[in-house]
Amino acid sequence: MLGGFLTLAMVAMSDLVINPTVGAWRALVFVLLTGWSCVIMSGLAGQLFPEIPELTMEVMKVSMAPLSGALALTYLGLWLGVKRDDRAVYRSMVFVSLGLIATAVVATGCVLYGDDPHSTSPLLVTGLLSTLGALVGLVITIRAALLGDDLARWMVLACLFLVAMVVGMFGQALSPGALSWPLTALIAFCTLCHFLLITGLTVKRNRVNKQLIRLTKKASGTDPATGLHTGSVLVSKVDDAFWRSARLKRECAVVCLHLGNLYELGESAGHGVEQQILQAMTARIRRAVGFRYVVGLYHPRCFVVVISAVKNAQEVERMVLRLRAVLTRPLKILGIKDASHTFQPRFGIGISHKSASETDPTAVMDVAERRALAQSGATRVPEEVAPTAAGAL
Repeated sequence: MLGGFLTLAMVAMSDLVINPTVGAWRALVFVLLTGWSCVIMSGLAGQLFPEIPELTMEVMKVSMAPLSGALALTYLGLWLGVKRDDRAVYRSMVFVSLGLIATAVVATGCVLYGDDPHSTSPLLVTGLLSTLGALVGLVITIRAALLGDDLARWMVLACLFLVAMVVGMFGQALSPGALSWPLTALIAFCTLCHFLLITGLTVKRNRVNKQLIRLTKKASGTDPATGLHTGSVLVSKVDDAFWRSARLKRECAVVCLHLGNLYELGESAGHGVEQQILQAMTARIRRAVGFRYVVGLYHPRCFVVVISAVKNAQEVERMVLRLRAVLTRPLKILGIKDASHTFQPRFGIGISHKSASETDPTAVMDVAERRALAQSGATRVPEEVAPTAAGAL
């Protein structure tokens, strides 16, 4: 287990040297703090460094585990984007994290100033609360997976390994040597699996975020696909979002964004710049709505965002405000001979809520699109033109 930690720490330090970002610092701090906590709880630190005083070792046992749990919950909230998408869950995570920090402080005080410095009560209480923190993280990731975040499904597995790791480490710390070697090996296996999954999922999401940031600032000038769902695939995704909302007994809102001046620069910048615009607009929309909700392209000038499991009207309003804020900024486009052009998006936004009797996704999207068209004062692309444009894209 220690070998795995040292390997991950070296990778994190190398990444920090090559790419000194906030995310790289977070990864290094997480591996060092949580890894050292596991080394202490397993009893290996006492074997490697017998000169460390017993009181110091007890203080580290009762303090580092809950501090690591608070750090893990904080990073999990950032990874899931709950601060933007789900304020109630974000406040709950902050509350639990602060509770774990308070637990570390109180347990440290009990060890240093208690009547019996060898009492296992502080460690037992710390273990119970740390396990509770791990279970909170598990519940939150399950909820995110149910709401549509695909990567959260793998994070659920990582959190299951985390719960096993926390329980096993505190069992080892409370009864050193009492666990059998197969159970000890299983705990070490769960620990390494948790760290490897966390590392892989963090790298994958950071890569996507980095790409979206790059595309938001400037279109690449190439002609890649937007990667958004279209046609029957989009309809099926919207239908899945309707079903998910109905299962949770909540509303589902469809937001259509009609980009009226998509072809405005065709003559001056050259035909084909529409793909740059669509790619950059897609990145901006994704950064505004996150990874939980369905985002698709109804037709070349109409984006669709499906907000599933809506708790209240303010959630949709906040989403629309974020969309307006990120989409109104001008966009730099490379035209013929790499000449720079400025594209100022002009769009309308329409919202349609799925009613209890409406089961056809296209009908709900049509209503939202008509409202977006009415807001922008545009007219819909004729049916005989739209397929040609879609094929060109």
